Amino acid sequence: MAVSDRSERQLAALARVDSMFRRAAIEYWLFGGWAVDFHAGSVTRPHDDLDLAVWLDDLTRIVELLAAEGWKHAPGADEDGGTGYERDGVRLELTYLVRADDGSVFTPLRDGRGSWSDEALGSDVIELSGTLSRVVALTSLTRSKSSPRTDPEDAAKDRADYRALRQIGGNRDAHST
Repeated sequence: MAVSDRSERQLAALARVDSMFRRAAIEYWLFGGWAVDFHAGSVTRPHDDLDLAVWLDDLTRIVELLAAEGWKHAPGADEDGGTGYERDGVRLELTYLVRADDGSVFTPLRDGRGSWSDEALGSDVIELSGTLSRVVALTSLTRSKSSPRTDPEDAAKDRADYRALRQIGGNRDAHST
C-alpha cells in the first residue's frame, strides 16, 4: 500500500514524539495498527491514530513535553485507561501502564485492570520509512490481534492486522536499544 499524506503526517509526528521521549528518557511502546506496520515493514492500512503505551508515573512530564510541542489535550468521550492529544490533524492516544506490587503490568480501568503480558513491553526498536519507534513485542501483538474486538469496524481492523502479522515470520528489522 502506498503511504498516504495522512500516514506520512502520522509517521512524522511519531518521529517527533520518539525523539522527544528518548531525550527525556521516557519509555513508551507503540501498539495497535501502527505496531503491526512497523513489524510488517510497510504500511498495511490507513490508521486513525497513533497508540502509545506509557507509564502513568511519567504522565506529568509527558503532558509538559506534549504541550511544549503544540499537542492539545483532546480526551475522547468514552476514554478509559488513557487519553488523547491532537496536533496538525494527527491523533495520539496514550494508554497508561502501572506496575503492580507483584511485578505484573496493567492499564487502570474504571472497572478493573487491563492486563499486559510480560513479553509485550520489550526493547524492540524498528524503523519504518525512516521513522524509528519502540514497539510492543511481535508475539504479544499477534496474540492480541488473533481475537478480534466486538465492534464490527474494530474487528475488521484486527482481522486485517492479524493477516499481516501472520505473513511476517522471522523477517523483521528489529534491534534492541
